[in-house]
Amino acid sequence: MTLPPLKLVLTAAGCPGASTLIRMLKANGEREIVIHGVDMRPDAVGRFICDGFSIVPPGNSPDYIAGLAEVVQRERPDLLFVQSSHEIETVARHRDVFEALGARVLADGVSGIEIASDKAVMHAACSEIPVPQPVLLRPATLEEFVAGARELGYPDVPVCFKPPIAKGSRGFRILSAEIDRVHDLLYEKPINRYMTLDDFVDLFTGYEPFPQLMLMEYVDAPEITVDLFADEGEVVFYQTRTREEFLTGLAMAFKTIDRPDLVELTRKVVKHLHLDYYQSVQWIGGKLLEINPRVSTFVYQEDFIIPYLGIKYTLGELGADDVAGIQARVRTSRRSVRYYDQVFWDD
Repeated sequence: MTLPPLKLVLTAAGCPGASTLIRMLKANGEREIVIHGVDMRPDAVGRFICDGFSIVPPGNSPDYIAGLAEVVQRERPDLLFVQSSHEIETVARHRDVFEALGARVLADGVSGIEIASDKAVMHAACSEIPVPQPVLLRPATLEEFVAGARELGYPDVPVCFKPPIAKGSRGFRILSAEIDRVHDLLYEKPINRYMTLDDFVDLFTGYEPFPQLMLMEYVDAPEITVDLFADEGEVVFYQTRTREEFLTGLAMAFKTIDRPDLVELTRKVVKHLHLDYYQSVQWIGGKLLEINPRVSTFVYQEDFIIPYLGIKYTLGELGADDVAGIQARVRTSRRSVRYYDQVFWDD
């Protein structure tokens, strides 16, 4: 090991990407990284693979910041690495609490997180720059929703809707007139993203207030993500990958690809919104889909680990002269598959 050791507190140590992130941070090949994981669940996987582990309140609890600060004060990490969308804005709002304890917070500022987390706000902001986006309507009533669906081409073509603020595909549905309910019942898993417009009308007739929804054209094309680390609105490191084989809202397979057109569009978005730190910018059919202002599921390489490179850049260990050479290491032959594993213990 050639560099001084680091210690970090890692939030959401039980989330789907946590085990790989922990393993790859430790496999950086340059320094020892001591990781103290925290999670609201006592059986989070981080308990078994981190160097230390603490239970904290849920990210939406009024006691969350105090609980996390207690861990940071006790463990004295160099860095606070926030993984979860449910926690990142709360931590960003209390950045001074953790930095007063000596921990650098690896998260964007509040304004960037707010814009990225609210998809309607994000799309509106990005309409100010030349970036392709799906056609989007904001119906305020059930009647406006029905009229908007027909304006977008329903029933001849599918349309889709989702809440502007939601995580993990919650609330996302595709409206299609071509639904075979018998087939869905007998042969599809119960997690089904399809419904008809009549289903929607039946569900929301008399429902008050009408929910905030984005009604959008449905783009039937592969999803592509540009995962990146940014510094004051400038993309520093990036990796472009496919998202494939979805299961309960999670992509289960990935492939690194070369899409300079999407990288250039991503640079425009990041610069316009002045985003910082780790971001995941998703595209579908060449159109901007959403932004997740946090670390994502990378297709890791032993010599190109964006979470670790972001740490080095934040600490001033990498400069502009280093970036091009490191970025050139990305291999478009790289594939990844997410799978389930288990840990075992005795109470």
